[in-house]
Amino acid sequence: MDKKTLTLQYIQPGLLGLMDGSVSTLAPLFAAAFVTQSTHVAFLIGLSAAIGAAISMGFAEALSDTGIHTGRGHPIRRGFITGGMTFLGGILHTLPFMLVNLDHALYLAYLVVGVELVAISYIRYRFFSMNFILSMVQVMVGGLLVLISGVIIGRG
Repeated sequence: MDKKTLTLQYIQPGLLGLMDGSVSTLAPLFAAAFVTQSTHVAFLIGLSAAIGAAISMGFAEALSDTGIHTGRGHPIRRGFITGGMTFLGGILHTLPFMLVNLDHALYLAYLVVGVELVAISYIRYRFFSMNFILSMVQVMVGGLLVLISGVIIGRG
């Protein structure tokens, strides 16, 4: 498989899912953690957000085009890749809320979010020839805006 095919059919749908899962689930997860002060409730909200986002993104990617004209590959495969990576991106920073101590869960989740955002930046750098520092700034700004919105809503 050539690099263009690999990028269009596997890397791009995977990155799309990872970006969505890593960012879109932040606000509900952290809002729930701050509003309820319960790691159990935050975990359930994060899990439901990760699953819901995965299903939504998987279907959106699978139904976006047939792949025939664009060279993006079979839509069902892209849907599974996007959905799976969306779930992964959403569940990774949700797992710390399995801890009983809210402060420990929050600090670990912040760390995991940081690692996710660095990984996204690296993938953009590695496969899409993005400047790594610029990619970090772009990804961090987007992630921080969503995270801050969740914290503000949760504390409001």
